[in-house]
Amino acid sequence: MSEGRCSVAHMSSVVAPAKEANAMGPKAVELVLVKEQNGVQLTNSTLLNPPQSPTEAQDRETWSKKADFLLSVIGFAVDLANVWRFPYLCYKNGGGAFLVPYLFFMVVAGVPLFYMELALGQFNREGAAGVWKICPILRGVGYTAILISLYIGFFYNVIIAWALHYLLSSFTTELPWTHCNHSWNSPRCSDARAPNASSGPNGTSRTTPAAEYFERGVLHLHESQGIDDLGPPRWQLTSCLVLVIVLLYFSLWKGVKTSGKVVWITATMPYVVLFALLLRGITLPGAVDGIRAYLSVDFHRLCEASVWIDAAIQICFSLGVGLGVLIAFSSYNKFTNNCYRDAIITTSVNSLTSFSSGFVVFSFLGYMAQKHSVPIGDVAKDGPGLIFIIYPEALATLPLSSVWAVVFFVMLLTLGIDSAMGGMESVITGLADEFQLLHRHRELFTLLVVLATFLLSLFCVTNGGIYVFTLLDHFAAGTSILFGVLMEVIGVAWFYGVWQFSDDIKQMTGRRPSLYWRLCWKFVSPCFLLFVVVVSIATFRPPHYGAYVFPEWATALGWAIAASSMSVVPIYAAYKLCSLPGSSREKLAYAITPETEHGRVDSGEVRQFTLHHWLVV
Repeated sequence: MSEGRCSVAHMSSVVAPAKEANAMGPKAVELVLVKEQNGVQLTNSTLLNPPQSPTEAQDRETWSKKADFLLSVIGFAVDLANVWRFPYLCYKNGGGAFLVPYLFFMVVAGVPLFYMELALGQFNREGAAGVWKICPILRGVGYTAILISLYIGFFYNVIIAWALHYLLSSFTTELPWTHCNHSWNSPRCSDARAPNASSGPNGTSRTTPAAEYFERGVLHLHESQGIDDLGPPRWQLTSCLVLVIVLLYFSLWKGVKTSGKVVWITATMPYVVLFALLLRGITLPGAVDGIRAYLSVDFHRLCEASVWIDAAIQICFSLGVGLGVLIAFSSYNKFTNNCYRDAIITTSVNSLTSFSSGFVVFSFLGYMAQKHSVPIGDVAKDGPGLIFIIYPEALATLPLSSVWAVVFFVMLLTLGIDSAMGGMESVITGLADEFQLLHRHRELFTLLVVLATFLLSLFCVTNGGIYVFTLLDHFAAGTSILFGVLMEVIGVAWFYGVWQFSDDIKQMTGRRPSLYWRLCWKFVSPCFLLFVVVVSIATFRPPHYGAYVFPEWATALGWAIAASSMSVVPIYAAYKLCSLPGSSREKLAYAITPETEHGRVDSGEVRQFTLHHWLVV
C-alpha cells in the first residue's frame, strides 16, 4: 500500500475524506487515486483512524512482538504442575479414559474462561482490578486475584529455589543423592530398594538416598517437630531464594519490554529438555511398561464421580484463570489483536504439553519400577515428591547422570521462573494501574513486591518450612481461586452483559463471538464453577505431609488465609455502595453500571434494570 501511494504521488489526487459510521465511532477514510485507465479512475482507500481502544488516550506500552505475548502466556500456563500433576491424575483415573472428562471440561469451561480473560484485559487495557470499571461493585474480584497471586508467590518461589539448589548440587562427578554415606543420612537409609527390603533396623521402614537428600539434606526436616517448631532459615536455601528473587526483579522491572525477552528462553527451553528426556526415557528398560500404565484405558472409571471432579479441578488450575495474569498480559496487547486465536493456541499448547509430559514421566517411572522389581504404583506419585525424589533417583542411575541432572533441573527452573513472573506481573500491573503513584515508580514498586515475597518466603526455607509450604499450597490457591473465577464470570456475563461483552470483542476482532461462546459464558461456565466450588468444600480434607497431620490451629489459619482473599469481594462491594451518593436505587445503579455509562444513569437509563439485559444471550 505504501509503495503504491509513493509511486503515484505526483499523479494522484486525494479525494476529500469521507466519514463512515461504525460501532467504534466515525472513521475518516482516505481515497487515493492509483491510476487512470481508459478513462476509468481506480482508487484505493486507507483508514486514517483504525479502531483503537476506548482508552487510547493513555500511553500504555505494548508487547514488542506478538510472539512475546504468546510465549509469556504459554510460559505462565505451562508450569511445574504440567509435569507433576496431570500425568499422575491420568494414571490414577483410568489412563486414557481420563482424557474424556478432561477434554470435555476443557471445551465447555476451560477455553471459554481463558478466552474471556484475554478479551477482558485487551479491551479495557487495565490490570485485574482496573477492568472492573465495567461493574464497579465487583472491583473486589480484581483485588482477590491480586491477593491470591501474591500468596502464591510466597511459596511458589521456594520450589524454584529447591530446583536451583539441586542444579548447583548436580555439578559433581557423583550426585549427592546416590548413596547413603553422607552426614545427613540416617541409619534407615538404604541404597537398594527391593520388595523384601522394606524394613530397616528395629523394624523401621527404610528410605532411599534420594528421599533423605530432599528431606534431610535440603529441607533439614528432621530438625523440626512440626509447624510449631520451624527453626531458623537455612542459609543454603536462603541464598538460592535470593538468586531467584534477583532474577525475577530484573525480568520484571522494565515491564513487558524485559519480561517479553526473558520468556524466549524460559518458555522454550522446557520443550527442548522434555524432548531430550523423552528420547532418553523411551530407550530405558521398562519404559514401555510405564507408558502402557499411563495410557491404559479403563472406561469403567468414568462412572466414578471422583474422576470427573479431578478433571474439573485440574482444568481450573492448569490454565491459570482467576489470578489476573491473563488479564494483565493481554492488557499490553494491541487493541485489534485476535484474542480468540490466542486463546485457542495457548490452551491447546497447554493441554498437549500436559499430555506429552506424561510419556516422559512414565517412561522413567517404568524404568524405576523394573529396576527395583516393584509395581509402578509404588513409584508413581505427584507433587514435589515426583520431581525432587523419584526423578532424581532415576537420573542418578543413568550414565552421565550429572549431565542429565543438570538438564532436568534447568528445565524445572525455566518452568518455574516464567510462571512466577506471571504471578508477580499480575500484582504489579493490577496495583500500578489502580494507583498512578505506583505506576510512575514501577521499578521501585517492583522491588518492594519481590522483597515482600522474599521476606515471607523465608518461613518456607526453615527447618519446618515444608509444613508452611504445604499449608499455603493447600489453602492459598484452592477454593479461593474457584470462588474468584465464579464471581468474575458472573460479573462479566450477567452484570456487564454477555451481549455488551460480545460487542467489545467485535470492536477488537471484527467478529462477534458465536452463540456457543455466549452460552458458555452465560450458563455453562458459571454452573461448572459453582459445581467445582461446592465439591471442593464438600470433599475438603485437612492438609498433611507424609504421616504428619497438621494441628487444628494450623488448619484454622489456612482457612483464614483463604477467607482473607475471598472476603475482599463482599467488603469492597459494601464499601462501594456506602460511598456512592443518592438513594438506594441510585447507589445500586451506579455500582452495577459501567463507568462509561454513568451519564445514562443520570438520565434514568439503566439497562441492568431491564428484563431484556438479563435474558439476552
